[in-house]
Amino acid sequence: MWELVVRRALLSLSVLLAAFLGYLLFKNADFRESSRPMVPESIEQADAKIMEFIFTQSKGDTVQWQVQAKQARLFEQEKRAVLHDVALTFYGAGGDMVIVHGEEGTLDTTTKNFTLANRQTPVVVETKSGYTIYTNHLVWVEETREIQTDDSVRMVGHGLEMRGQGLRGKMESEEFEVLQDVHVDLAPSS
Repeated sequence: MWELVVRRALLSLSVLLAAFLGYLLFKNADFRESSRPMVPESIEQADAKIMEFIFTQSKGDTVQWQVQAKQARLFEQEKRAVLHDVALTFYGAGGDMVIVHGEEGTLDTTTKNFTLANRQTPVVVETKSGYTIYTNHLVWVEETREIQTDDSVRMVGHGLEMRGQGLRGKMESEEFEVLQDVHVDLAPSS
């Protein structure tokens, strides 16, 4: 009799532990595409490999932004370039520049959208108005002319530190919005 009770108790405990482990695996397997590093394709698959790649987007005679990379692999069929060691420069009115660095990136040569990502350290955007934005993944959408991310964001400047999830922002007007789970801390004045 006791053996039957002990067996059922152990079986119930095993089922509960298996369910709990399944829950933990499911909860911690957060594989959002935006936060994963870009998977490098084989050089044999690329249509061309370019060292010291430069791509400039201009309107009339005015340069709007420029992407520079130490290495680019072009995939003509997919209309994209996979970039390594990337520097992105946004040009504003009056000669203002904002430079953003990333370990890797992808440029869509049709839409002119691009993505920057870092594996170890955050992508850093330093605005001319004195704010610094940190995130591990950043997307430029050419059609709306804004930067975006769905990943964690930290914004520091003028005695404030804001943290949250997701960001949308216009580089030209330097209007940025942290989308959710926003926390703002005041830095003590020195």
